[in-house]
Amino acid sequence: MKLNTLLASAAMALGLATGAMADDPTKVGFVYVGPVGDGGWTYEHDQGRKAVEAAFGDKVETVFVESVAEGPDSERVMTQMALEGADLIFTTSFGYMDPTINVAKKFPNVKFEHATGYKRADNVSTYSARFYEGRAVQGTIAGHMTESNVIGYIGSFPIPEVIRGINAAYIHAKKVNPDVEFKIVWAFTWFDPAKEADAAKVLIEQGADVILQHTDSTAPQAAAQAAGNVVTFGQASDMAEYGPFPRVSSIIDNWAPYYVARTKAVMDGTWSSVDTWDGIAPGMVGIGEISDAVPAEVKAEALALKDAIAAGEYFPFTGPLKKQDGSDWLAEGETADDGTLAGMNFFVEGLTGDIPQ
Repeated sequence: MKLNTLLASAAMALGLATGAMADDPTKVGFVYVGPVGDGGWTYEHDQGRKAVEAAFGDKVETVFVESVAEGPDSERVMTQMALEGADLIFTTSFGYMDPTINVAKKFPNVKFEHATGYKRADNVSTYSARFYEGRAVQGTIAGHMTESNVIGYIGSFPIPEVIRGINAAYIHAKKVNPDVEFKIVWAFTWFDPAKEADAAKVLIEQGADVILQHTDSTAPQAAAQAAGNVVTFGQASDMAEYGPFPRVSSIIDNWAPYYVARTKAVMDGTWSSVDTWDGIAPGMVGIGEISDAVPAEVKAEALALKDAIAAGEYFPFTGPLKKQDGSDWLAEGETADDGTLAGMNFFVEGLTGDIPQ
């Protein structure tokens, strides 16, 4: 009888333990390149994390580590997250690509999602947004708003994502203002307010009265505000605290629906390795409110362009277009394929300066 009682107790304990495990929340980790308060890129990724919590309540547990340098330190952070029981890990910067692949090999039962990269595995998905669609809208506004005909652009790193944005903004600024000139300063950082502010000041000293940026802090906005009559655009998030001027609109990265959907896929067992590259139409790229500092007719033109892109009636890279060296790229009416865009390593005709190697 005692043996039967012990066996029954053991079975009950095992059942309780199994039930508890089944009820354990799905653990979702996020690795951030900047601080959650950067007001731009990382801020919006963290809004996505909060959306996951709001969607699933106590069925999920989220964790994050901010200001993780690209390179070996990110691999350490991802490894620690996996060891601590993460079921799904979002790695949210281009330079996390190889570390993500390396850690994923060691933890085949953990799902990984890498932002803006191109290397996948059975347990690694990739995702990004078609930021260049928003850059086309920004370029249209910028081309109309400049009085000096000099537009400054703060680049982070010379990777295809950033080069695409510069090209898209320039093409569309040039369409509405043939006299426009772009000056580019490379900051070689995603988030460094001091460097970003210095870059903005250099561009303003060179005559730029419009500043575009592909860096993550609001420092360029503050520099433009201090300078006076300089137009800016929010990057990654609305940066509306600098509106209605100098910030006259923005590109907003809306990661929340994607993060919720991918977390749900892990929870219900339907997750698979995919590549996602969405833009304005699905809502992954948003255009922030265009302020009244922009003339009504320019605002209408920019919104019409946004709507045409969303409807699939217009593509930002449509020929005729030449490369910077004068060689032909796209014929009249021809559009760029995703493969070329994903690996873009050239400027279009009219842009000056070399792309750093």
